[in-house]
Amino acid sequence: MKKVLIVATFIVAFISCNRISNPETTNKTATTSAIPTDKNVKKGVLSNGMTYYIRQNSKPEQKVELRLVVKAGSILENEKQLGLAHFMEHMNFNGSKNFNKNELVDYLQSIGVKFGAHLNAYTSFDETVYILPIPTDDDEKLEKGFQIIEDWAFNASLTDEEIDKERGVVLEEYRLGLGANKRMLADYLPKLMYKSRYAERLPIGTKKVLENFTYKDLREFYKNWYRPDLMAIVAVGDVNVKTLEEKIKTHFEKYPAVKKPKKRTEYTTPNHKKTLVSIVTDPEATRSTVQLYYKSTATAKPVVTIADYQESLINNLFSTMLNNRLSELKNKENPPFIYAGSWYGNIWDKSKNAYQNYAISSETGQIEAFKTLVKENERAFRFGFLESELERAKKSLLNSMERAFNEKEKSESKSYTSEYIQNFLNAEPIPGVEWEFKNLQELLPKISLNDCNSLLKNYIHNNNRVIIFTGPQKENIPHITETEVIQILNKVKKSSLKPYQEKELGDGLMSTLPIAGSITQIEKDTVLNITKITLSNGVKVSYKKTDFKDNQVLFRAFSFGGSSLLTDEEYKQTSIANRALTEAGVNGYSKNDLQKLLAGKSVSVSPSIGSLSEGMSGASTPKDLETFFQLTHLYFTKLNYDVKAYNSYKNKMQAYLKNAISKPSTYFSVEVDQFLNQHNKRHIGFPTDEVWNQTNYKLAYQKYKERFADASDFNFYFVGNFDEQTLQEYCKTYLASLPSTYSKETYKNVSTKPMEGILEKTVLKGNEPKSLVRILFSGLAKEYTKNEDYYLRSLGEVLSIKLIEQLREEESGVYGVSAKGGIRKLPVKQYNFSIAFPCGPENVDKLIQKALAELEKIKNNGISDKDLNKIKETQLLDYKQALKQNGFWINKIKNADFYKTDIHNFLNQKEKIKQLTSEDLKKVANKYLTKNKITAVLKPQN
Repeated sequence: MKKVLIVATFIVAFISCNRISNPETTNKTATTSAIPTDKNVKKGVLSNGMTYYIRQNSKPEQKVELRLVVKAGSILENEKQLGLAHFMEHMNFNGSKNFNKNELVDYLQSIGVKFGAHLNAYTSFDETVYILPIPTDDDEKLEKGFQIIEDWAFNASLTDEEIDKERGVVLEEYRLGLGANKRMLADYLPKLMYKSRYAERLPIGTKKVLENFTYKDLREFYKNWYRPDLMAIVAVGDVNVKTLEEKIKTHFEKYPAVKKPKKRTEYTTPNHKKTLVSIVTDPEATRSTVQLYYKSTATAKPVVTIADYQESLINNLFSTMLNNRLSELKNKENPPFIYAGSWYGNIWDKSKNAYQNYAISSETGQIEAFKTLVKENERAFRFGFLESELERAKKSLLNSMERAFNEKEKSESKSYTSEYIQNFLNAEPIPGVEWEFKNLQELLPKISLNDCNSLLKNYIHNNNRVIIFTGPQKENIPHITETEVIQILNKVKKSSLKPYQEKELGDGLMSTLPIAGSITQIEKDTVLNITKITLSNGVKVSYKKTDFKDNQVLFRAFSFGGSSLLTDEEYKQTSIANRALTEAGVNGYSKNDLQKLLAGKSVSVSPSIGSLSEGMSGASTPKDLETFFQLTHLYFTKLNYDVKAYNSYKNKMQAYLKNAISKPSTYFSVEVDQFLNQHNKRHIGFPTDEVWNQTNYKLAYQKYKERFADASDFNFYFVGNFDEQTLQEYCKTYLASLPSTYSKETYKNVSTKPMEGILEKTVLKGNEPKSLVRILFSGLAKEYTKNEDYYLRSLGEVLSIKLIEQLREEESGVYGVSAKGGIRKLPVKQYNFSIAFPCGPENVDKLIQKALAELEKIKNNGISDKDLNKIKETQLLDYKQALKQNGFWINKIKNADFYKTDIHNFLNQKEKIKQLTSEDLKKVANKYLTKNKITAVLKPQN
């Protein structure tokens, strides 16, 4: 199950700004006609009041996405039920009328549906949503899927025994949320959600209630709120609408409407005249943040008419323009913040909109970050935006919608379920991408600069304002006062500011095109439909044209060598500096310039230098493919050298990581990593200030140029929807023109032998009663075979299932646990296997013994056919879906060259899965997991 929502993120808030209209502004250029509902979705209401949404969609094939949406969350709990909305979500996986304890998860695993990765649920303030993907290759699976949804809605067992057993699991989930963020949230939430029930109803609840609630308390919540008029069924997938509708009516219409339903109160957040300020610090806080909220005094209304829709577009364009300005400031040599964003949308209470500003700063830079946010608001308020800014924002918005429109026939079923859930919960319109794209094209030209410039007059006001500062508690950090914060607001209003200005840029990335080369050889793999071409400068290109996505082209490239060719000293001076190199931009254009030049285009290229190779990765669309090739060419030949850009990145990263290891789990990871690499001369570890001060940007730049100076030993890969002739022409122009020296380099083995023996590492950190456990098996393998690698990975999958059964379901000692492993081929043959879980400190030793005992059972007895078939079904389903994904193919094609294997081998994967035996897993467990075991444990300091 998904982790319960504890803190609403600015990302979610930004998305929501397009869902709720601003009641304080109007726009007369659009009509008041209602937004229609997409004709491809069938929406209905059963006689008992239950809503349903149905859509036939063939991607992925033979699969249907089912959702049960309950308009009931933690906001409806009484004082004796705090946390029980979420607890009820858990209980629906613990027995029902048609599925006894463990039978539900057991059955779904047997048909390839993995608990957590596929089967899931989440609880928020106002809703609980259950997620169930079901294979539809036979009628029984579809029928069972609807039976499960029916039982969740109406037939949970809720036995005394299972309720008590689940307390431990939920308390472990509660334990996971403990720490600095929750402690600080407790301080500022009452001010953000002033006198609101939302400040008192975090979905996870309270420890006291979770330990002591009565069975009756939980059953009453289920009875009162799991009822037809508060529920919706969403069914989207590769099944015809008539069949799905019949299933819904058969399973759900037989339940009568509740005659005297308990009133579902819609809670709101009161307004307040005073500016509320919360300044809170914590010793374990990992970063410093600033949040500024101007809450609307009016009640938010859903987007219903075309005029509402246009208004949401204006909000979107405004946010884009202001965030572009903030992004430019972020890229300064001494940036005022590490990250910043602004948007207009709802806060946790969906009836309350707010203009929201957010920034992450250095530990001593909160005041400067706050001041900058307020200044940029004021600058936009006084002078507005430029026409050039608006045009770029329009291009970006139109491009985003055009991509969605072009992929309308290839959209995944689960993307539709999200839309229909929001329609039921928040009355968000579902007109379909065709309607949105058409109306966007019509409405965007009508939106003027004045429409956007006028927004801040309604956004910003002196009342209903909340300001929140959070950060680390340290003696050397000056204390911020409420008076200081209010004074900044007043001073900026009276300060002298200049309008935003920008320089003129050229029309494109390259003023002159390179001299094209030629194709010297073409090879065709007719089995896999892969074409390999060799260019006149030695570059090799492999491509596969697909129709999986209409608007996607994926890219990879590599050449052997990487950082392994550097001396130990060069490696230490350049390792973390490499990540800053692309901050400088290309061809004389800064990073900010590139963002403007590429506005409205779907292009991404990321160079990298790894341990064994250097390369690039990226993505584009058929429309923007030439721009993509140009950018790739420039990263080879015209990377800028810009000390200020490097310093900007360095300053941001130093500030961001300054307190990262204050978080106990991060500190634990760093300490374990240091322990495992204590004999590795090239180990960098956590990038402290000392490590940063040893970096050499100039040397890193020189080594980058060296690594990308010879294109002749590079392999390029393209998979997606493109015109082959066009792709070949671009390859000749932009890749065959790359410089080549024909050096024939390869990598060196600079790896360190893994630690041997039975070892233990205990780390003390943190004040909360939280522990982490990692059990690691690692060592050199005498040989590498694809089969043993596959067996060890499969062992991790099946052991995860057994550990969940034992440690979670039987012991109630963990919320989650995982096991995974594999064998690495390069640069040396090395196996790795790990078991990891969080738990209470008092249970560490017991759960380690239980985990290792499960492993020993497999080593002694193998696994049952039932458990073996579970992972086989999952693997077969994953393989079937992967064959229709561009990402799967580009990785297979690239890795075949990288590891020098026959790419056709994976065509036997289906048979390989079917032939997997218990004995295979038993043998690999005994071969590799008998020695070289490291047990690392995090325990609290106090």
